[in-house]
Amino acid sequence: MSTYDCLILGSGASGLMCALTAAQRGRSVMLLDHYSKLAEKIRISGGGNCNFTNLDMRPDCFVSANPHFVRSALARYTPRHFTSLLDRYRIGYHEKTTGQLFCDAGSEAIIAMLRAECETAGVRWSTPCEIQSVAAKSVRPASAEDAAATEFTVTTNRGIFKSRSLVVATGGLSIPKIGATPFGYKLAEQFGLPIVKLKPGLVPLSFTPQDWAPYADLTGVTLDAEVSYGGRSFRESLLFTHRGLSGPAILQISTYWEHGQPISINLLPDHDMAQLLEENHGSQKQLVNFLSQYLPKNFAQTWSAQFVENKPLNQLSHKQLRTLAERLHNWQITPSGTLGYTKAEVTCGGVDTRALSSKTMQVNTVPGLYFIGEVVDVTGQLGGYNLHWAWASGYAAGQHC
Repeated sequence: MSTYDCLILGSGASGLMCALTAAQRGRSVMLLDHYSKLAEKIRISGGGNCNFTNLDMRPDCFVSANPHFVRSALARYTPRHFTSLLDRYRIGYHEKTTGQLFCDAGSEAIIAMLRAECETAGVRWSTPCEIQSVAAKSVRPASAEDAAATEFTVTTNRGIFKSRSLVVATGGLSIPKIGATPFGYKLAEQFGLPIVKLKPGLVPLSFTPQDWAPYADLTGVTLDAEVSYGGRSFRESLLFTHRGLSGPAILQISTYWEHGQPISINLLPDHDMAQLLEENHGSQKQLVNFLSQYLPKNFAQTWSAQFVENKPLNQLSHKQLRTLAERLHNWQITPSGTLGYTKAEVTCGGVDTRALSSKTMQVNTVPGLYFIGEVVDVTGQLGGYNLHWAWASGYAAGQHC
């Protein structure tokens, strides 16, 4: 049996940040993970280039049933804190669109940096390590001045570990091929914590084969479009696939989308198509040829055929042109679902943040128990927000566990 000040379950981004932060405070830390490799989700982030944060770090870029919860952690660990760490290791980075920061040397450089920080601080780890059970018992305070405490016992296939602090950084359900499991949610339920409904996030949207048949041949076509749902809009690339829609704009809206509801796509956000079509009403140009000035021709042909016959513009009525313009700016389409957790970048929902302290990430009813990272009901938008939540929540817990 081994005893530590802090046991951390999960060696992903939040677990590593928590481990190094706690160890730098002089805490003895053991990190346990059932997977054999450290930080696999960091490894694949940004296509291996690691989009590790975003300069535009705002609370409203996160989704949660308790939207103000993120403010405390984000205020105390900013993008500048992480870039300062990179600077110290002389790891270069660059900015892409909308403030996204990527690592010049790729994900491996960041993983090596975090590992080096942990090793320097004295963090120990055991991987792969199968956790068989977690038990807790209350410890009576030694005096009236002492706070209540909990002793945790974690039984594994590599021995029994005890601690007064237990941090759950086990991630969500997304990308099971790199080790994702529901373990963290089951552990939360063991301690009586509510779970906000889970669903895949930042994920492509799918359609029934029958609904998608007219568009199936457009696989690979990309558009610059504005996609909207529930008061949220994202102007980015949209990609047609053989099963539905993908691309950054779709991944963004998928986090907000609710099953059975239509999304709205503005295919030409930079143009007033009602005006342009009306101005060209006297033209003998075929409708598809006219639309091909603004959209890929194969898309213009396939899409417009669903609504109106391909005729010269002067043979279409004013009403037909107005209706076409409305649909170009507000194409309503209802997905049948998503491609699920295998293709999702994150898991929406999770441990209800109302059960946690926003300052420390500690469970309100169980002293010494913390939940951080993706297992918590906090989901960031695309663009480095989810990794930054891992850094910020890991740092918050590491300061107190």
